[in-house]
Amino acid sequence: MSTEPAPALVTTDLTVGGMTCAACVRRVEKKLAKLDGVTVTVNLATGRARVSHPAEILPEELVATVEKAGYTAALPEPVEKRQRKDDQDDGETEDARQERDRLLITALLAVPVLVLSMVPAWQFRNWQWFCFVLAAPVAVWGSWPFHVRAARGLRHSTATMDTLVSLGVVASFSWSAYALFLGGAGERGMRMPFSLLPSASDGVAHIYLEAAVGVPLFVLAGRFLEARARHGTGAALRSLAQLATKEVAVREGSAERLVRIEELRVGQVFVVRPGERVATDGEVVEGSSAVDLSLVTGESEPVEVHPGSAVIGGAVNVGGLLLVRATAVGAETQLARITRLVTEAQAGKAKAQRLADAVAGVFVPVVLALAVTVLGFWLGAGADPQAAITACVAVLVVACPCALGLATPTALMAATGRGAQLGVLVKGPQALEGLQHLDAVVLDKTGTLTSGHMSVARVTAVPDGLGKEAALRLAGAVEQGSEHPLGRAIVSYVRRTLPSRPLPDLSDFSAGAGRGVRGRVEGRLVEVVTPDEELLPALAEALSAAETAAHTPVLVKVDGVAEALIEVGDVVRPGSYRAVHRLRRLGVQPVLATGDREAPARAVAAALGIDEVHARCTPEGKAELVRELREEQGYRVAVVGDGVNDAAALAGADLGIAMGTGTDAAIGAADVTLVRGDIEALGDAVLLARRTLGTIRVNLVWAFGYNVVTVPLAMVGLLNPMVAAAAMSVSSLLVVGNSLRLRAWQPSTARKQATSTSRGGR
Repeated sequence: MSTEPAPALVTTDLTVGGMTCAACVRRVEKKLAKLDGVTVTVNLATGRARVSHPAEILPEELVATVEKAGYTAALPEPVEKRQRKDDQDDGETEDARQERDRLLITALLAVPVLVLSMVPAWQFRNWQWFCFVLAAPVAVWGSWPFHVRAARGLRHSTATMDTLVSLGVVASFSWSAYALFLGGAGERGMRMPFSLLPSASDGVAHIYLEAAVGVPLFVLAGRFLEARARHGTGAALRSLAQLATKEVAVREGSAERLVRIEELRVGQVFVVRPGERVATDGEVVEGSSAVDLSLVTGESEPVEVHPGSAVIGGAVNVGGLLLVRATAVGAETQLARITRLVTEAQAGKAKAQRLADAVAGVFVPVVLALAVTVLGFWLGAGADPQAAITACVAVLVVACPCALGLATPTALMAATGRGAQLGVLVKGPQALEGLQHLDAVVLDKTGTLTSGHMSVARVTAVPDGLGKEAALRLAGAVEQGSEHPLGRAIVSYVRRTLPSRPLPDLSDFSAGAGRGVRGRVEGRLVEVVTPDEELLPALAEALSAAETAAHTPVLVKVDGVAEALIEVGDVVRPGSYRAVHRLRRLGVQPVLATGDREAPARAVAAALGIDEVHARCTPEGKAELVRELREEQGYRVAVVGDGVNDAAALAGADLGIAMGTGTDAAIGAADVTLVRGDIEALGDAVLLARRTLGTIRVNLVWAFGYNVVTVPLAMVGLLNPMVAAAAMSVSSLLVVGNSLRLRAWQPSTARKQATSTSRGGR
């Protein structure tokens, strides 16, 4: 029996307008999910919907489906067009300006009504009619967005927070109009006392114009402040986008030509002058300088680059003139990848938020039913009609699910933005949840705990010989003619440690396969060769056996006499010591798994204090190790790696963590990327995840608890509608404000102290 292959899925992002609460989010998701093969996640804070759908369902059909649900939808603009618009815009959109103007005019009209209603001593003759004239534009024009969205929802048989606000305003204003025209409240000299609690009628129907203007005023103000605050949560993402340059100077022969960044192609050489940003990812072909990567990878200090060094688009050249050959452009650059990962992360939802959205989906209909029930109960119990209407309006106004919808996305936006600034990228809430609960971390060696390239680990000069510096200088001179990684490591080390002494000229160079190199330098025969096994112990008395086994020794001979022993190997990153120590303090067990030999693996493990070591691990072996830790020992396992050979283990772990300096295969299979290739950032990632999920839980407890407390108070008549509107707005602002605290989150004190110590030692 044959089975048809599953249809290929594509992902489309939509910009959704008109959403105001978690009930709106739920409705859009349900409407889109009714299409065959479609899964969707809608983010209230960003106003974006990420839709995974079969290729035969066109984006236009997705837009039409959202519009049928009563909301607006559009495909995002191309990056180039959006950037040009951002350049021309003053930072405030037309919609934002309209909302600001509506709020200002509403406030000018509403404040006198609120003051006169709340201060009986200031109530002059016919004050109520003056307030009625001021309140009418607020109840109609100021509240018009609520009325329009409520009517749109009614046409689609749905109810949202706008439905509650619209009904509350209409009920308050309508009752006040009845009281003024027919209930005796319009008589000259009428005075109305103010109370935070609804009061019984004294024979004259009370007016609730303060509620009719206070509800839209506080809700509009709350939304305006929410929008400003939510704009702040995305500041890190916008700063990443602003790192992209608009134009670049391309070198063609001896001439330069200025082109738009979109016209730059892989392989072209471009100029980066001091103070300029690197236009795109590339390789330095000429010049030496230092580049500031702090805004891209979080690296605190400038990094020295020279011909052959890789540079990242968005980095700032703080030194000399550089010529760079482009190796990636457009969406393939690391900056674009970082921006894409942050954007995708902000589209997800934590488990707690999925529960909140499910509750919000039925919340508004339940509130409407409660409001009608409260009205009927009070009237049936013989209560004063205005008291019954007041309780009903208070229930409508206070029960806003806005805070539920904002609890997770605002925290996630702030956390992912802060993580990107620190060099930690997470793909979504699931990755944060995985980081929070870890038992073991399987660490790759080469490129993860170590630098990933050959370096000189130690130089030991023969006593009573030429000396260390002289032997190194001669060895560096003869290795200039070698293309072997060992030779390049020695030359680089000599140039770095002896910058003031240029390497002498080399003649009669020759290389022997597997043996080393030789040549004449300053009239002397210099050989850099692999020493015989029987000579090595005598030459390396001062070296420990573990270190000798972990590195490759080469012998420097001058005119046939041994002068120095140079150990070359893959050295441990300085941050690896602190990283492993921090993991233990966080209750996470480190496990070393590498495809390298036993001796180097044991040496690195001993240096870092890792007890469990697995050497000569194949990619299948790493994946099997992860399976054993998960299934047989019951551990929640993360894997940290940087190569293609790590991709299977990264995908099979509870959490895959890739080094940003690694391969695309590893990064694609991982849930978390450490952008600057610093394993020490893993501890920061764990702590940030715990803080973020704690913030989300606090937000949701507040959002649920607010409704649990205020709705019953409104039902029993102990909450004035105006106070209810203010409380509802404050609830959302508290949730957003709590999330914004994540933007100021700092790594642990130990990390900062270690960083300052390392700086001080330079």
